[in-house]
Amino acid sequence: MTELDVQGLQRRLVEFAAAREWEPYHTPKNLAAALSVEASELLEIFQWLTPEQSARVMDDPEAAHRVRDEVADVLAYLLQFCDVLGIDALTALSEKIDRNELRFPPAPPSSPPSPSTSD
Repeated sequence: MTELDVQGLQRRLVEFAAAREWEPYHTPKNLAAALSVEASELLEIFQWLTPEQSARVMDDPEAAHRVRDEVADVLAYLLQFCDVLGIDALTALSEKIDRNELRFPPAPPSSPPSPSTSD
């Protein structure tokens, strides 16, 4: 198996769409809509599960297969969306994490309880 990388996967997706002459349909609007639909299909798997059931969803081979397929669909449309708009997904994510680290600083360490002063 070859090593996977984002650019290689994006290239495969572009080639896949080009071979089927789908490029005219891969507008930012259409790709954003498709991404939303696929994210909703992922959500649908978890819709009626309890928190405990959702944490164990990958234990069921059929459910795990569905989750992996929907994750792949979401990622595929996101990568295609980024390609069409010239967005480097990993750079965008890194920059967003940087902004979030400034916006949401870590919580200060909890201080140990103070000894009781009442006698």
